[in-house]
Amino acid sequence: MDGTRTRGASTATHTALYRQLLAEIEGRFLAPLDALLGGDASLAALRRRVDADAQTWAAQILGPDQALARSAALRALAVVQPSDPDPSWWRTPFGEAVVRLVGHPARASVSRSVAGAMLGITRQGVQDLVNRGKLARHPDGGVSVASIRDRAAR
Repeated sequence: MDGTRTRGASTATHTALYRQLLAEIEGRFLAPLDALLGGDASLAALRRRVDADAQTWAAQILGPDQALARSAALRALAVVQPSDPDPSWWRTPFGEAVVRLVGHPARASVSRSVAGAMLGITRQGVQDLVNRGKLARHPDGGVSVASIRDRAAR
């Protein structure tokens, strides 16, 4: 890691998170607006604003203030991701930050395969951690998201 850090995050991590946030907002909102409005000049100003704000959100998400990081992650998550992200999304820069800060945005428990995606390990690896008491079983079945978040935050 280089010398520019935010809660242990490198500049490369910040840049990857910023780029992902920007790309997801572009794809979900700005590109469709551009198609509807036909390249309206006000979109250029909106794009500049979103670009600057995405830099700020990335810094907040990776920053030392846990309450601010969680709040920024939840706000961005509500806008750019459905309530049940695709398993591959968990290995993206934003997905990894969400696991660490929030866990799963809509569930208290997840299957072992989703838990594995969230932690970047195999389903069998999750089973081993559950068997060893390193991840908690949820009373309703599956793996406790709180235990996944706690493990990812370490």
